[in-house]
Amino acid sequence: MRKLIVNTFVSLDGVMQAPGGPAEDPTGNFTLGGWNATFWDDVMGQAIAKEFDPPTDLLLGRKTYEIFAAHWPYISDDPVADQLNNATKYVASRTLDEVTWNNAVLLKGDAGDAVAELKHQDGPDLNVQGSSDLLQTLLRRDLVDVFNIWTFPILLGPGKRLFGEGTTPGGLRLLESVTSTTGVTIAKYERAGEVPVGSFQLAEPTEAELRRRASLTD
Repeated sequence: MRKLIVNTFVSLDGVMQAPGGPAEDPTGNFTLGGWNATFWDDVMGQAIAKEFDPPTDLLLGRKTYEIFAAHWPYISDDPVADQLNNATKYVASRTLDEVTWNNAVLLKGDAGDAVAELKHQDGPDLNVQGSSDLLQTLLRRDLVDVFNIWTFPILLGPGKRLFGEGTTPGGLRLLESVTSTTGVTIAKYERAGEVPVGSFQLAEPTEAELRRRASLTD
């Protein structure tokens, strides 16, 4: 069974919308597109190259597929471009009739069911880039095995977020982390069972605490 790995650029307040440019995704009157472009350094370049070595298959939503297909086939002398162009790309879309980028495959029917089936097939791990709408389906269905989250030291306010209300609760284990010279934290987590809970409350609650608890039900 192959793993599903999510690679996401997010602001410190969790927004992942349009990191690459102003025209990438202005939906919802988002005006801060291109917010990650000025942060890149050699540390980040090495980290992104590492994500595609060994080879991986891509899993993309419609909008990210269209953004990538309009960009990466036209980039030369770039090892990441070569890896993306040569990879098998699975595209989840309810509106596309065909996909024309090299080695692209259109997923039919329910996206969650299609991805669950892909995970049980032989092949490289599935790497999700962008695809905020698709990610919500994957999170609701608890299909994500690894989160590779790049956190940028900025606040964006309103915008599409990585973790929506349908996120399935669960524990995570930090696998590795590195910080760029520009303050971007790149942290990789894997699923680690249920949420571990505990308590700092007194074994015998005080009268004030008992009154507080009672007020919660009023």
